[in-house]
Amino acid sequence: MFKEIRPTELESMNAFRAVGKEWFLITAEADGIRNAMTASWGFLGNLWNRDAAVCFVRPQRFTHTLTEKADRVSLCFFGDDYRQELGKIFGRKSGRDGDKAAEAGFHYTYLDGVPAFEEAKLVLVCRKMYTDLIKEENFLDKEVDAACYPAKDYHTVYVCEVEKAYIKE
Repeated sequence: MFKEIRPTELESMNAFRAVGKEWFLITAEADGIRNAMTASWGFLGNLWNRDAAVCFVRPQRFTHTLTEKADRVSLCFFGDDYRQELGKIFGRKSGRDGDKAAEAGFHYTYLDGVPAFEEAKLVLVCRKMYTDLIKEENFLDKEVDAACYPAKDYHTVYVCEVEKAYIKE
């Protein structure tokens, strides 16, 4: 179903479009519970001489609880085909209240022991390397703070090494 490739082989992927326009799912598991949430903020590139992904999760999200406990997460990219499910189910509902994957008709699979989705066209298996909380006092552009954080619910930032990349065969 999935074929492993090197992350550097993703030359045709437009990261700006994939992250900001098509969105992706951050998927984590801890204590036998798995969940995913839609993300539209993130980065792919090279950091600390490693293929890296940076993702952001607000503390009130159920996925935050799991991501905090998990050593590894997956980032699942789908393209435009599943945008409705990513927006209306994974982006708006909480895993505390039900099984979002089942509601969306998605099927979990495991790649290197990390939960991902069979429906994804690309899966990045990532290991957390660094975490921090966005801080109000660090904003140089106060308009960004006011526009993106009116409730002061700042994201946790996860810098992850992309251990493996898988594409749908």
